[in-house]
Amino acid sequence: MKISRDLTEWTVTATGGPVPADLAGVPVPATVPGTSHTALLEQGLIPDPYLGTNETALAWMKRTSWRYATVLDEPPAADDERVDLLFEGIDTVAGVAVDTDVEQAAAGAGRVHLGRTANMHRSYRYDVRGLVGTPANLVVDLDPAIEVAEAEAARIGTRPMAYDQPFNMVRKMACSFGWDWGPDLQTAGLWKPVRVERWRVARIARVTPLATVADDGGGLVDVRVEIETSGLSEAGPLVVDVSVGDRGVTTGIPAGWAGGVLDVQVEAGDVDLWWPAGYGEQPLYPIEVAVYEGHGEDRSNPLDTWSSRVAFRTVEVDRERDEHGTSFVFQINGTPVFARGANWIPDDHLLTRITRERLERRVDQALGANLNLLRVWGGGIYESDDFYDLCDEKGVMVWQDILLACAAYPEEEPHRSEFEAELRENASRLAPHPSLVLWNGGNENIWGHEDWGWKEPLGDLTWGAGYYYELFPKVLAEVDPTRPYSDGSPYSPGATPEQVHPNDPDHGTHHQWDVWNRVDYTHYRDDAPRFASEFGFQGPPTWATLQRAVLPDSAAVPGGAAVPEGFKASEVFLLHQKAIDGNGKLDRGLAPHLDVPEDFVDWHWATQLNQARAIRYAVEHYRSWWPRTAGAIVWQLNDCWPVTSWAAVDGDGRRKPLWYALRHAFADRVVTVQPRGDGLVAALVNDTDEPWAGQVDAARTTLGGEVLASSGSEVVVAPRSVTLVPLEGDLAAVADVAHEVLVVRLGAERAVHRWAESKDLALDPAPLETLVTSQDGGYRVEVTASSLALGVTLLADRLDPGAQVDDQVVDLPAGATAVFHVTTGRELDPAALTARPVLRTENDLVAR
Repeated sequence: MKISRDLTEWTVTATGGPVPADLAGVPVPATVPGTSHTALLEQGLIPDPYLGTNETALAWMKRTSWRYATVLDEPPAADDERVDLLFEGIDTVAGVAVDTDVEQAAAGAGRVHLGRTANMHRSYRYDVRGLVGTPANLVVDLDPAIEVAEAEAARIGTRPMAYDQPFNMVRKMACSFGWDWGPDLQTAGLWKPVRVERWRVARIARVTPLATVADDGGGLVDVRVEIETSGLSEAGPLVVDVSVGDRGVTTGIPAGWAGGVLDVQVEAGDVDLWWPAGYGEQPLYPIEVAVYEGHGEDRSNPLDTWSSRVAFRTVEVDRERDEHGTSFVFQINGTPVFARGANWIPDDHLLTRITRERLERRVDQALGANLNLLRVWGGGIYESDDFYDLCDEKGVMVWQDILLACAAYPEEEPHRSEFEAELRENASRLAPHPSLVLWNGGNENIWGHEDWGWKEPLGDLTWGAGYYYELFPKVLAEVDPTRPYSDGSPYSPGATPEQVHPNDPDHGTHHQWDVWNRVDYTHYRDDAPRFASEFGFQGPPTWATLQRAVLPDSAAVPGGAAVPEGFKASEVFLLHQKAIDGNGKLDRGLAPHLDVPEDFVDWHWATQLNQARAIRYAVEHYRSWWPRTAGAIVWQLNDCWPVTSWAAVDGDGRRKPLWYALRHAFADRVVTVQPRGDGLVAALVNDTDEPWAGQVDAARTTLGGEVLASSGSEVVVAPRSVTLVPLEGDLAAVADVAHEVLVVRLGAERAVHRWAESKDLALDPAPLETLVTSQDGGYRVEVTASSLALGVTLLADRLDPGAQVDDQVVDLPAGATAVFHVTTGRELDPAALTARPVLRTENDLVAR
């Protein structure tokens, strides 16, 4: 049977580059998986790169060469035994060697070079059976990825890209070079496990199971089993068992077989279908593969085994032409599904610190925000099996980008071969996961080629077209034909970029970045895109996260001490605000709705609130157009460090007001007031399997609650549909926009519509009456509005960084009550819970 041993204890040494004198040539203990950053952090030799201006202070690391070393001490190989060295992931460009003469290792005596690596997104395997038996030094020499990329750009010609460093010239996580939300750290190391595998006769090299549903409803699994034989002895007969659930198939292989591929089909019988969250259950079926020597008489001692889980569901993307353009609708088991999504980036820039527990918290936060899809963005990584396992179990669909983003990519060798190798490996690895519903060719590359001024500097140079239109669909047709493929995002199906612009909102997928970059968020309503696969609006992280990582010590007071004047323009704040003119865009995005506060505490609240407002405005607009608009994937769910960004969950894992806005806007049932033609309608969104029946009550009132006009009508909103109810006559006959509001209710759901921006409303600066009572694990805070109260939010992390609140950004008409539950491990001052800067409203910003 195959025996595996992980190699976890190493040293890492800075061997060249601008290294501080006290670190040059000094071996530092290092745990693998890990990188030079995590190793030096664990030993206290560098400061935390996420705090203050430490990112800048550690810039020397990205141009440093590193050596990882460990002792390879393995017993000698038996005559028929293979001994392999497996690197699951090397970050990134490295030479791998074994020094058989330990005493002369520094001089390179007895060095055996195993190979070179140039791609962190794939694995590498080396035969070392002739190098074991006596202790030897295993060394991995890592070159600075930036210098390799610069040399490659000089060799084959630079290609346009969204940032200054040539991340498109090396197969390394693109955002490792910095992004408009991420640090520029350019890690180096052994970021996935390294192990010695000892095996004999045969091993399972790869298994690709493709689960489908037959016409009669039965489950079928086509299993591609790749088997490698050792070649060290004459191979006898083999037996391969493949089982799915309680069904199995046995295949005999005659003596003398030299290895290769077995295609096995297992009929799983009647199966329960896998559904996205909110549509049904997520049954998973175990799949196991085992290979035995001989005729399989003894099943107790397999040569090798492999196991995973599969599920049964169909997935298609409807890309039909219609009267509006070209649709883009996910259909799971034949049912059209509105994609309530968010883009996903690596959850920590230092990737090896990401655990299953951390991923589960984040996926649960996605579900808590009523999401059913995560888009793994093309500038990051193919995520760990833990990520996809969790999405399988919890019913979160995964849109998987192939890893290209915001650049022209060379197609010359060795680039093309590296792309093919990594896609084949990862498509096979991810094949068991029912959550994976789409392969996407990359992020904004086709759009960039059309609109970002690339064509003239490119000339005749390759830019990636051969990948999107030829290589990727070819590889996926061979490895994973069960899932749809999209050329890119954004893209217009069935047409060349010359025929239809790749970001045409009427065709396929659409990215909306004029909002945020150029125009106010009210312009989200300019289009009803067929599928909004990227749109977003910035806001700062929570106050507790700012306190930990960014704010000066003088401001780290629970009640919120004064932040130094000009802090927004300080080096430390701008280092944690990566967007070009990010603060300027925050201010310009705020100004049409609220005056821009001079006080930092108010500015922090106002910009967080405006982020939440902008995205809820967009999502409710998109959902009101179902089924014409079939998905909304906000940029972004998570952060990888403490930063001002588009994320709903900040770098410390705390939920920003945006998260609560997503939960409201993506709820199963939503009431929202939307323009249609020259009037207004109540859009009643019912994304459940049951009809939604009741009376729609609408009232135009003063801000203080006096009813000026009202109506009521019975409605039945069909399952998975939207019903539009006109709001006409006296309801819409507003006489004084500063003093009137429209409130629409259906059951427990409510919408508040204003005819004027908040800064132009006659809002009561103190509209709330409050009552605080203790309860197990925290506090109950009841607030009642004596006048219209907008954006009612408890920022409890100001009092306890671990505190959580069950709701935020709640609009209360006069007379309405909301109850907030605060979970905390501390005793809090009830008066502080209901005072500024903890209890906030939009009203207090207008009044100030």
